[in-house]
This record gives sequence, structure tokens and C-alpha cells, in this order.
Amino acid sequence: MNILILGGGGREHSLAWAVKQNPKCDRLIVAPGNAGISEIAECADLDILDSGKVAEFAQENTIDFVIIGPEAPLAAGVADRLRAAGVLCFGPSKDAAQLEASKRFTKEICDACGAPTAAWARFTQSAPAKAYIREQGAPIVVKADGLAAGKGVIVAETTEDAEAAIDDMFSGTFGDAGAEVVIEEFMDGEEASFFVLCDGENVLPVGTSQDHKRIGDGDTGPNTGGMGAYSPAPVLEGAVAKRALEEIVVPTIKEMSKRGMPYQGVLYVGLMIKDGAPRLVEYNARWGDPECQVLMMRLGAQALDLMLACADGRLDKAQVHWADDHAMTIVMAANGYPGSYEKGSVISGLDDLPFDSWHMVFHAGTAEQGGAIVANGGRVLNVTARGNDLGEARTRAYAMIEKINWPDGYYRRDIGWRAMRE
Repeated sequence: MNILILGGGGREHSLAWAVKQNPKCDRLIVAPGNAGISEIAECADLDILDSGKVAEFAQENTIDFVIIGPEAPLAAGVADRLRAAGVLCFGPSKDAAQLEASKRFTKEICDACGAPTAAWARFTQSAPAKAYIREQGAPIVVKADGLAAGKGVIVAETTEDAEAAIDDMFSGTFGDAGAEVVIEEFMDGEEASFFVLCDGENVLPVGTSQDHKRIGDGDTGPNTGGMGAYSPAPVLEGAVAKRALEEIVVPTIKEMSKRGMPYQGVLYVGLMIKDGAPRLVEYNARWGDPECQVLMMRLGAQALDLMLACADGRLDKAQVHWADDHAMTIVMAANGYPGSYEKGSVISGLDDLPFDSWHMVFHAGTAEQGGAIVANGGRVLNVTARGNDLGEARTRAYAMIEKINWPDGYYRRDIGWRAMRE
């Protein structure tokens, strides 16, 4: 098969790595890709938000299957255009992708199907939003309604912080994403991620993980796109996963079908779990980043078979074959992230690391300049390892980091602390 993956981050590098291991893959193209991806696949200079150009590229290159990595092409309707052109595609339609692209839409779906989630209200003006915050009190959660690259969620500890978040959003800090704001009840508990494949009718759980969103050790400081993750998530096992599937995921999928927008692709279910009861925090319409890296590390070649079954509507016949293993990824970010940071600093030592089914460095924001690998983004590398238990995976991942020479980089030193403590 000729396969095209859209995206150029660590998520797409891990997808490419897993797909490349499957003998069904004859040719692999990633657009736009990055310096690490270029070592295992062809990279193409393609505007992945232009659905017409993507469909034209797929037809010109006799692409059999397209995997859409990031959320923006999904919200732009790229999956719809590909399917209209007769190209098999992994990723939900524009309508279905509203589960991520609009917080309000998701809340309305949850209300309609009875899925447990936080109490909420939506606003398009600052004054009533601030009045609601003062009425509800803090802590409280303020969310930009639209896509904000994982950064449009503010957990405000005080009403003053919440009102400041309202000012930021309505002043354009998050662009069009903040034109409408959703304010939610603060939910306490332990957060975890549940990943399921949906083919419009059937649902297949494919893994759990936990990530660390805050920049600093001990989960302190501002939110980021994710500073590390591990799989499986101890808090999301057995009865808890069963409840999440039956009380949240299945009712949502049925409601989407009822509305004429069946969901086809991976559904990333962000959960808050307290006393064994899961509640929905948010949906994402794609593999998480950096959660995808640990899931692909554990799934390997079968990831392609599962995504094909999903796109083909054959999930009722598919099975996930898990090894009794664990995986951890640690994000190396540019100093200053998630604020301002510089690009172009040289990273060395990567060639001395093992790259196999137990050890991988997935490139997130890198480029090649004059034969050297340089930083080209905020989150730059995902140092990833598998182990027979989480402790072994953690030891291997941090041992790899010690061999990477990048003075301008930063990483957390406590990834997995919660699970290790337990």
C-alpha cells in the first residue's frame, strides 16, 4: 500500500514508525514531516489544510490510505474531501470533528445523551461571563470554545485569575478560538486518557495513558501541549474503563449517529476519575500528542491494521493484541516554552542512542541544517522507551536523555511520578 500521513510532529513520527513496521506498507509519505521523519519516510511539502491540494496529491501519488494526524485538517474538512475523491481515510468528518473543534458542541452532545461531565455555561461577551464566574466562585475552568493548540484551557484558582482569562480570550489571545468561551465547574480527581476507535457504529478500546500538561516538576506552572506521558494508566483499568465506555463513549457515538454525523476515527476521551467514577473532561478527534507516542510504542505494526479496519468499517472483526508492557515518553522542550523561545539551537548525541522496539526518539519540532539537527519548535523531542514495568520504561527513557547534548533544552524530571508513587 501507498500511505500518506498528514502532520509533522512527534505524533506523526510515532505513527510513521509504527506504520513502517507493517509489511502492508510499500511506500510511506509524510507531509510536511520533520528531520526525524525524513529518516524513515519521504517528506512532502504540502499544505495539509488545503483539502483540494491534499486530495490532488493523494491521487497523483496513487495513495491507498491517508492518516490525518493533527486536529486542524480535520476541522478544515480534509477527511470529507478525501472520501469524496474515493481515497480511504482515517479521521472523522468536519461535522464529527466538532467534538474537538467546539467545546460548546461537545457539551450539548453530553447533555443530550446523558454522559457525565462538568456543569457548564457559554458566553460571547465579557460582562456576563465575569458575572457568572463571581456567582460560581473558584476554582473554575475557562475554555476557549475553538481549537487553540491545546493551550486554550485555564484552570483558575481565583475569581481574579478567571476574569483575567476571560479578558485574554475576548481580547484575541487565542484568535478566533476565543470568540466564544465555555466556563465549567472545576472537577477534582485524577485525569487520564482513554483511546477508542470508532467506525461510525462499532467501538474498540485501544489503550489508556496519562500525560503531564504543566511545564514544571510536581505538575506546577502553566499548561503546555504535554511534557510527557505513560501507558497504561493505572487509574483507568477494569471497571473504570468499562464505565467510561458504557456511560460516556457509547452514548456519544449513538448520539452522533442520530444527528447524521457518524464518528469515524480515533476518539481521545479525556476523563476525570474520582472514587472510581469517570466524568468527561473533553474529547479530541485525533491521537493525543504525546500520548500517541507511548501507544504506538506499545501497539507497533498492528496500529496500521487497526486504523485500516476502522476506516473500512470492520472494527467488529478487529482485536487489539497487547503485550504485558509499559511505555513512557519524556518531552524535551526549548527553554522558554510554553512562552517565547528561540529556534536553531543544535542538538547532538542522537546518533549514539539505540533506536529499536524498546527505545525511540520521536522528533516533534526539528529541522536539518548543514547536516545537523536543530530545534525548530517549542516541544522538540519525545524520548520514548518501553519496559516490562513502568519503572523500567522510566529508567530507560531518562538514561537516553542523559546522552542527548542540548544545552538549550528543558525537560521534566518527574514524568510518571503519580503512578510510581502509587
